[in-house]
Amino acid sequence: MKLNLKNPLLFFDIESTGLSVATDRIVEISAVKVFPDGTTEVKTRRINPTIPISPEAQAVHGISDADVAGEPTFKQVARSLAQWMEGCDIAGYNSMKFDIPLLSEEFMRAGVDFDFRKRKLVDVQNIFHKMEQRTLVAAYRFYCDKDLEQAHSAEADTMATYEVLMAQLDRYPQLENDVRFLADFTTKTKFADYAGRMIYDDNGEALFNFGKHKGKPVKEVLAKEPSYYSWMMNGDFTQDTKKVLTEIKLSMK
Repeated sequence: MKLNLKNPLLFFDIESTGLSVATDRIVEISAVKVFPDGTTEVKTRRINPTIPISPEAQAVHGISDADVAGEPTFKQVARSLAQWMEGCDIAGYNSMKFDIPLLSEEFMRAGVDFDFRKRKLVDVQNIFHKMEQRTLVAAYRFYCDKDLEQAHSAEADTMATYEVLMAQLDRYPQLENDVRFLADFTTKTKFADYAGRMIYDDNGEALFNFGKHKGKPVKEVLAKEPSYYSWMMNGDFTQDTKKVLTEIKLSMK
């Protein structure tokens, strides 16, 4: 199976200091860029997160503070990484919930403008969950009939995700070999922000997706309770969430 691509499709996976999109950092990123002619380019880079790696995260990926002490910070590689990713559609495994939001936060902290919303996004996990309801290790065994060696290594997980998607296209005739179709198919809810604090309804209206105002239009809440905006801007929310909230607030004027 050869992917039918108009643009390069970039599969990527990251390992991090923990599971908080707002406060944790990347310690390793690996990506395979698949070109329309089927050729691939693989890059893997460890990153000095500048904060400690949690014991829980280290137990998963095996990367210690000492392992990344001499590596560049994300800010030092952000611009060249963004340039390499330019023009690509994006694919990953569970990428919509974690990898894309965290990478977006890192770009924003580094002052590099990389807008994932301008790309088509394919989450291979969502295809798997809609079809079979399993994990990446099980997906790799199920679709590719192989055992995933070095699971939770960014490069191994990235290459496995690429192989799983190609096998899924072979297995399911209802899947179209088209990135736009796959992006639509793997999008469960249309999030306004990557962290999912706000979502769009069927009419394109942004609604809060958490807390006491869950399900209410963002503009309506901000109009009736202006202090809610300040509370969120000063709270432990991602930079992307705050950016989207501010854009909605500015559109009300």
